Amino acid sequence: MTSYRISDAARLLGVSDDTVRRWIDQGALPTTDAAPAEIPGEALAAKAVELAHTPNDPTDRLSSARNRFTGLVARVQLDGVMAQVDIQCGPHRVVSLMSAEAVRELDLAPGSLAVAIVKATTVIVETPKG
Repeated sequence: MTSYRISDAARLLGVSDDTVRRWIDQGALPTTDAAPAEIPGEALAAKAVELAHTPNDPTDRLSSARNRFTGLVARVQLDGVMAQVDIQCGPHRVVSLMSAEAVRELDLAPGSLAVAIVKATTVIVETPKG
């Protein structure tokens, strides 16, 4: 199971380390038995999805920009040879359709760290080595 240090969790959620510590103290985020404290990836992904329900940006407009989104895998659906992978990147949900084989090779699961590269209508998913 993937877990994240408080500083990494804060960066991925777009909040301060102190905010993550308060959420832990309030019981809003669980921790593992590791020292220093770590947050299970699946719980962090669920929190990212919860935080994503924010008002739309009023400057929303169409763009042809090519972007890289770093985030947490929130959901993986396997169906035979194909799969759908949802990645929560701050307030953005990025969905990639890929082969089930690629999901297994990348070891994608809820809570995994991933980078979605968006170009036109193609979403490519990368994971850190190791």
